[in-house]
Amino acid sequence: MTKKLLKTWQKPSITPHQLGTLNKFGRPIGTDYVDKIDGVAVEDLLREYGSPLFVISEKRLRDNVRQLKRTFESRYQPVIHAWSYKTNYLNAVCATLHQEGSWAEVVSAFEYEKARSLGVPGSRILFNGPHKPRAILERCVAEGAQIHIDNLDELHLLNSVARELDKVTAVTLRLNLETGYTEEWSRFGFNLESGAALDAAIQISNSSHLKLSGLHSHIGTFILDARAYQVQVEKMIEFMESIEQQNYAVIESLDIGGGFASQNAVQGLYLPAEQVVPPMTQYADAICSTLLKKTANREAQGKPRLTLILESGRAVIDDAEVLVSSVVASKRLPDGRASYVMDAGVNLLFTAFWYDHRVRPTRPLQGGAEETVLYGPLCMNIDIIRQSISMQPLSVGDSLVISPVGAYNNTQWMQFIEYRPNVVMVDEKEQVSVVRRNETLTDINEFESLPAHLNGSFKFSE
Repeated sequence: MTKKLLKTWQKPSITPHQLGTLNKFGRPIGTDYVDKIDGVAVEDLLREYGSPLFVISEKRLRDNVRQLKRTFESRYQPVIHAWSYKTNYLNAVCATLHQEGSWAEVVSAFEYEKARSLGVPGSRILFNGPHKPRAILERCVAEGAQIHIDNLDELHLLNSVARELDKVTAVTLRLNLETGYTEEWSRFGFNLESGAALDAAIQISNSSHLKLSGLHSHIGTFILDARAYQVQVEKMIEFMESIEQQNYAVIESLDIGGGFASQNAVQGLYLPAEQVVPPMTQYADAICSTLLKKTANREAQGKPRLTLILESGRAVIDDAEVLVSSVVASKRLPDGRASYVMDAGVNLLFTAFWYDHRVRPTRPLQGGAEETVLYGPLCMNIDIIRQSISMQPLSVGDSLVISPVGAYNNTQWMQFIEYRPNVVMVDEKEQVSVVRRNETLTDINEFESLPAHLNGSFKFSE
């Protein structure tokens, strides 16, 4: 009979979360701090440009777009990257990416005009979006922009404009489709499964002034399963082959939009971003391998090799920008939690509504970490930067670096209660430039006018 070995009894114990490790609050700050950004001291930046302050890394921005292009071009060619203006349309950001060869992808007359003002030729602008007034369509047709048709009304309007200008305009058809891995974005473009896309292709083929040369589809945002792109490409190519067989068009480009995730932590996901966000190689493998497989015999059939177009925004800019914010007050909440009021809120950090941004101090902190709430300066209950984060004690005047914040915050920020601050860019030689200066009362009042009968002495009771 074998003697059963018993484990030695040990007294139960409670082990606290250790600084620098993962726990239910995310990744605590602990000894992780940021005192420099691309070699420039944060303290010097705040002294010179004030707090709060957005800081863009030109080096990271260039590295990101170069890596994106290399990743896809090593698997398929030709590839075009078009910078998504709505993600961040600061001139310095757009100009940097255009220097790297990225086209412009715009979704409004404003963004189109901004791209043209930067010197981007119409032929290097992709025009998406559901609202394209006649005036901007006339300009786009005249300047040779790549127009992505979103709806039938737009199709008919564009046909009318092209006829009046006596131009044959190459267009791209925007599709929406079901991948099984993402929520269907059915409000944009023509549905593939219902037959609406086929009907639109037929109407374009019947026009003597429109030529269907491309297909476009954007299947969602912050997509964490690369298999969604595989299904997307398969369905787009199946549709392409169908309309080509019926001589409705010869397709030259396949635009798969964007939607690649960044290293931000989406609220509601238990695992941190570094464990759930696919590497760019995974996105590229799913897209390019499917494209190569499904078009292997295309050139042998006398058809043009498809140009692959990407419209990635978030994955290029998000981690290339941070927001530095300072503590202006501390409070102990009724439930015992620590809380701090920062000088930046959701007016500047709109993405705080759906991300748990990484937050790090600019100096080593002392003391034990505890559950903490970070509030913004607005007189609004919804102004919360982080609802729950494990932090060591802070003092008034301490600064925190919040990241990644490059995507959508400089386009969705609000002039609400507080002025919008300076935005600076650190270049590859560690030189700092103001790329958007802070607002003043003069700037705000510039858009207003006071009726004559209100411009006078006020009557206040004693």
